[in-house]
Amino acid sequence: MTHQVHAFEPPERFVAGTVGEPGDRTFFLQARGGGRVVSVALEKVQVSLLAEKLEELLTEASRRFGVKLPEPSPLAVNDNEPLETPVDEEFRVGTLGLAFDVDTATVVIEAIEVGEGDAEPELVEDDDEDEDDDTPLGDDEDDEPDDDLDRLRVRLTPEATRAFIDRARRVVAAGRPPCPLCGQPLDPAGHLCPRQNGYHR
Repeated sequence: MTHQVHAFEPPERFVAGTVGEPGDRTFFLQARGGGRVVSVALEKVQVSLLAEKLEELLTEASRRFGVKLPEPSPLAVNDNEPLETPVDEEFRVGTLGLAFDVDTATVVIEAIEVGEGDAEPELVEDDDEDEDDDTPLGDDEDDEPDDDLDRLRVRLTPEATRAFIDRARRVVAAGRPPCPLCGQPLDPAGHLCPRQNGYHR
C-alpha cells in the first residue's frame, strides 16, 4: 500500500494541542491549509522534545547561516485557540524529522507514522544544509526507506517556528502540576508520594 504525504508548505496554521482533561490528555500536531485539516497523535514527551530541538535548530541556523531570528515580543499575538474540531487522528507519530532549508530559510518538520518495528518514538535531525527532495528526514543510507508509512510535512518560516515553540511549551506546561517533593504529577485529590512513605499530599 502506498503511503500518503500530507504536505503543507507552508500551512495556514500549525500547532500542538490536546484533547481531554489534565491527566488524561491526548497530544496532537495539527496543520491547516488549502481547505484541509490534518491531525496526528503523539506523546507529550515528543511535543516537549520537538520544541527543544526546534529551538536548537533556529540557534544553529543563526550561527551557521546568519539567519535572522525573530525577537521574542510581549506584544506578539499568541495562538491560544483550541484545535479545530472534529479532531480526526490520521495516524500516530513514531518518528519526527527536522531540517533547515538554507535556500528558502525555512524549517521543515516531518512527522512519520509509527511502524511495526518501532519500539519507542524518536526524533532525528537532517545534517544536510538543503532539504529539496522527498527522502525521509534523517534517514541513513543503509536504512530501508519507510515508503509504506504515512507522514505529515510542514515548512515554516523562523517566525512561525518561534510561534509553534512558544505554544508547544505552553501546552506541555498546562498539564498536572508536579509534586514539589517527588516530581510526579499531582492529581486533583493528591497522590501517593514516595517521599512521604505513601501518605497523600
